[in-house]
Amino acid sequence: MIELLDRTNRKIIGALVANARMPITELARKVGLSKTPVALRIKQMEDAGLITGYRAILSPLKLGLTHVTYVTINLSDTRQKALEAFNEGVRKVPEVEECYMIAGGFDYQLKLRTRDMPHFRAVMAEQISNLPHVHSTSSYVAMEAVVEANWAMPVE
Repeated sequence: MIELLDRTNRKIIGALVANARMPITELARKVGLSKTPVALRIKQMEDAGLITGYRAILSPLKLGLTHVTYVTINLSDTRQKALEAFNEGVRKVPEVEECYMIAGGFDYQLKLRTRDMPHFRAVMAEQISNLPHVHSTSSYVAMEAVVEANWAMPVE
């Protein structure tokens, strides 16, 4: 995989992250190649699984989802079956934007995106607290987004 990450491919990735709908001619001009080699490089990165897809990125703020809360979860059981049951359940909660299993003082960390505090409270009471094996939760309300995900491969 590392051989796919030469300087030119890093430039291609950076440009695609910024604008995946960029015409191939413009992309080729940006990276200093003709269209065919750029198209081949993109195809190679897709085939290798480095580029996994293209999608529309929606604005949560324009959708009214302005309330961001991080929730840490401790489970009552951390055997494999319990973890699988929790994982399956949490994937069904649409307000969960991110979920990570954590090695540390708690078992999972979630990022929830809701309309407001009443919506958040309802999600916690009706969905998160009822997930399999949830023992306890702690919530941390975000006051302001300083950096949000729009990860791009550094060129250097």
